[in-house]
Amino acid sequence: MLAIEAIKQLKARYCRYLDSKDWAAWRAIFTDDFLSDTAMAGGKVIKGADEFVAFTRKGIGRPAQATAHQVHSPEIELTSAITARGVWALQDVVRFGFGVTLVGYGHYHETYESVGGRWLIKSSKLTRLREDIVTPVVSFYLSGRTRTAIGKVAGRLMER
Repeated sequence: MLAIEAIKQLKARYCRYLDSKDWAAWRAIFTDDFLSDTAMAGGKVIKGADEFVAFTRKGIGRPAQATAHQVHSPEIELTSAITARGVWALQDVVRFGFGVTLVGYGHYHETYESVGGRWLIKSSKLTRLREDIVTPVVSFYLSGRTRTAIGKVAGRLMER
């Protein structure tokens, strides 16, 4: 039970550090060989914690860019004395600019590793159930096909 509680605390820090843009603290919660897979959510696969943090910081790292990540209903399973896996329900809100906000729903599928007595996130796969774009005038649902197309364009822009 102590390991499961430590993993819950780890994920809480993930959300807090990300939304407060505390990039050094956020980097410290991942293993060096961390693997991020957001391909099913319109993103890409990124290998390495430093690369992942840099990518995320470039995308949503402006101090004035509000984000809110909330995770719920953890399903955590210890797979050995030093490894675990978990699934978290996710709701996130990302403000892209004045009057344009993304509200997303999905799941994080993760693995964890205890390194030197500290639990760290080893891998994370994001799956989406729904994404809505909210503006002062209209709100609309992004289908999987539309999300994939937007993700490809956004990916190209972020690589520049």
